[in-house]
Amino acid sequence: MNKSLVTYSLIFLILIALFGFNFFLSLIGNLLLLVFLVPLLIFLILLISFNSLKSKVNTCNKCGTISLGIHNTCMNCGAELEDINPNSADSLQKPSETTIEVKAEEIK
Repeated sequence: MNKSLVTYSLIFLILIALFGFNFFLSLIGNLLLLVFLVPLLIFLILLISFNSLKSKVNTCNKCGTISLGIHNTCMNCGAELEDINPNSADSLQKPSETTIEVKAEEIK
């Protein structure tokens, strides 16, 4: 009876050691996956949201004001954003190339 009790005890300890070691390896592997995959998932979500936001940005071809596409008209100059054809070279006017005429008056 003592011999079978010792045998069963050894088998039980060996099984606990094997399954405990396997559980420990699984736990460490899953934690490492979380450490590497969660930041990757967050990066992908940010990339998708940035591209979505980028597609909604409109630039007025007359004054160069940037808007989020909420309005159909430019908030700065009032030009219709949908009616402006970006392919025509004559309507494309960069803000850095525009001139402002200033009349100087002499004050006495």
